[in-house]
Amino acid sequence: MMHLALYLEAGTHQGGWRHPDSSSSGTVDWPLYKKIARRAEAAKLDMLFVADKLSIDDNFGGHFSETVKYRAVVRPEPITLLSALAAITDNIGIGGTISSSYAVPYTAARMLANIDHISAGRAAWNLVTSVSDGEARNFGRPSHFSHAERYDRAAEFIDVVQKLWDSWGDDALVLNSDEGVYADPAAFTYIDHKGTHFDVKGPINIPRPPQGHPVLIQAGVSESFIDLAAKNAEVIFVVQPTLERAKQFYKVLKDKAQSYGRDPASIKILPGIVPIVAETQEAALAKDKLLKSLILPEAGLSFMSASMNFDLSQFPQDSLFPDISEQITGSKGRFQFVIKHAVENAMTVAEVGKWYAESLSFFSPVGSPQDVAEQLETWYREGACDGFVILPPYLEAEKDLFLEGVVPCLQAAGVFRQEYSGSSLRENLGLQPPANRYNSAI
Repeated sequence: MMHLALYLEAGTHQGGWRHPDSSSSGTVDWPLYKKIARRAEAAKLDMLFVADKLSIDDNFGGHFSETVKYRAVVRPEPITLLSALAAITDNIGIGGTISSSYAVPYTAARMLANIDHISAGRAAWNLVTSVSDGEARNFGRPSHFSHAERYDRAAEFIDVVQKLWDSWGDDALVLNSDEGVYADPAAFTYIDHKGTHFDVKGPINIPRPPQGHPVLIQAGVSESFIDLAAKNAEVIFVVQPTLERAKQFYKVLKDKAQSYGRDPASIKILPGIVPIVAETQEAALAKDKLLKSLILPEAGLSFMSASMNFDLSQFPQDSLFPDISEQITGSKGRFQFVIKHAVENAMTVAEVGKWYAESLSFFSPVGSPQDVAEQLETWYREGACDGFVILPPYLEAEKDLFLEGVVPCLQAAGVFRQEYSGSSLRENLGLQPPANRYNSAI
């Protein structure tokens, strides 16, 4: 079966918050989040996904002015939001972002283990390396880690967090009140991790998560990312704007995972999509045209500058977009396509800003529910993905033609579930629970 996750934020399309049907102005809106979470669960989606960024972007022009003037900048803190979502849902998975560059493994392991307990085994974590100097400056650094260093740190971060979860045996708690025995000392392990970036003794002070390990999500497309994800990731959130590029990435990643001794089926690759859905094809095209008209170039350019970690304000907006492939130090993989497309099509800086802001280079199917469902089914059946992360262009309070229109079409086509098959996120994704590296016999 296809897997579907819902990206829970004010709207991916940079004109979406301005749309007259948008129910969110980009603020923290818990009643709206709660309503959408329950709607996604009713549609039997696999997971809710909460992204994060650790700063208000200030790369564009060296200041936050253009960002806050033209873009929604509110970012609810993911872990606290996941706790609330866990309490008002019963079956849908809940995943949130952790930065391996600016978090510490022990705290991350405790929080995520707690979310997995609160949700009865529905937690996931999206490990990111962060992208910008603006984020670095909020954590005592003048600039962000180099590309190589942050991926090396991420690999060690994963290792430490998972060791901490394994530092408790699954049956560590004895709770024999008659004899006064609370737990079995043999079921606990010092992890004694001493690495390049982290020095952690352990053990953790919360029982091993119900899933063993919350599901590990990673997002990216660069070579460094592919190597790290092939070794560790269980869900991959990827930017692929075309079917052919998605098919190529799918094969490369699955083959790479197999070369590391992993079952390719143990990794679920979910490209992001920004669907523009209306009752008819004509209405969807009109909605798409309206959304595009609501974008200002500065919204896209400030977003790109932060993601690239490169200031695009130095180029006049009416000049041709330059080839800066070797100069960006932030998110590299996703912008190779963007820069190549801009240069080959002789686009101006302003044109690129508006074009990128439409979908952030994600695939954006446009049409009626049946039209969109058929496009997604094509990607799935042709081996481009295991499903999708849905990034709504904006959030609606009373109806959602993707959840209430596209999903039923996918169910009717036999490619998406009618009911949840398991009680944990791992079970619904078809992923096996990990063995405990220290206490497998206990």
